[in-house]
Amino acid sequence: MQYRTLGRTGVQVSTLALGAMNFGALGRTTLQEATAIIDAALEAGINLIDTADRYSQGESEEIVGRAIAGRRDDIVLATKAGMPMGEERNHQGSSRRWLVTELDNSLRRLGVDHVDLYQIHRWDPTTSDEETLSALTDLQRAGKIRYFGSSTFPAYRIVQAEWAAREHHLSRYVTEQPSYSILQRGIETHVLPVTEQYGLGVLAWSPLASGWLSGAIRAGQEITTSRSAILPERFDLGVAANQARMNAVEQLASVADDAGLTMIQLALGFVTAHRAVTSAIIGPRTMDHLRSQLAAADTVLPGDVLDAIDAIVAPGVDLAAHEKFDTPPALLDPALRRR
Repeated sequence: MQYRTLGRTGVQVSTLALGAMNFGALGRTTLQEATAIIDAALEAGINLIDTADRYSQGESEEIVGRAIAGRRDDIVLATKAGMPMGEERNHQGSSRRWLVTELDNSLRRLGVDHVDLYQIHRWDPTTSDEETLSALTDLQRAGKIRYFGSSTFPAYRIVQAEWAAREHHLSRYVTEQPSYSILQRGIETHVLPVTEQYGLGVLAWSPLASGWLSGAIRAGQEITTSRSAILPERFDLGVAANQARMNAVEQLASVADDAGLTMIQLALGFVTAHRAVTSAIIGPRTMDHLRSQLAAADTVLPGDVLDAIDAIVAPGVDLAAHEKFDTPPALLDPALRRR
């Protein structure tokens, strides 16, 4: 396992991080199975575990908390807030009211007195940066969080938050958690240059592109992955973007074969090769998934392989841009772009 410094924090984290989204009802991974996965991940050298309140409505945090009991100090523990937690309209977002309440809920579910990294799950356009950063700074000073970060923020919102922290003399985000894979490279255009400019650590989620790069999806074969059962529209080859992904996957498979690599090694090695990326977040549902992903822990792609990838999916290109979660609100709501 390799380790890198998380932004400018001085904290050393593994280049593969363990994502806990599949722990609980969503991924159907039980406490016993999740504990075995966490045991094996820690044994392999992973020291960063990332979860969120939203994952199975708190069940993931509960499972992680029980699984790490007695060894919390050896783990860089990250969670997130901001996505809806039920029907109540104020049980979401990044207002001071909600963050103060929900952090306590997360700490209770995790069974800890602090988290190392508390992340805003999505940018909340209804709440000012000053409001959010002020609340996070106070929670940091109270010792409940060590650092805080953003997740899936557009580049301009990252910049705005950095300047708001300076203007109001508040602590600032130290990390960004964007979606990044060979098939979704849009963040190379704006987000990654901004994180480099401001010295943010980058924790990349979905490096296997929702299973497209796992090796389980190939042309001429029925797509039967767990994610395809949940989101079938993202794997329907009648959709042009999905056919483009399949075409790219077939070409990438040839590159992997020629280099003596699995598709997973190619995919994870690509993400961790970018100089702005700190860690790639893997999200195994089973021990077999974990083993296949841990095989990429020491993968370093040579220049000719990276060049071959660039020739298949150009830098800065998203093959499924409509699936991005950082689209500016004005592009989604006509009322915001008309007088």
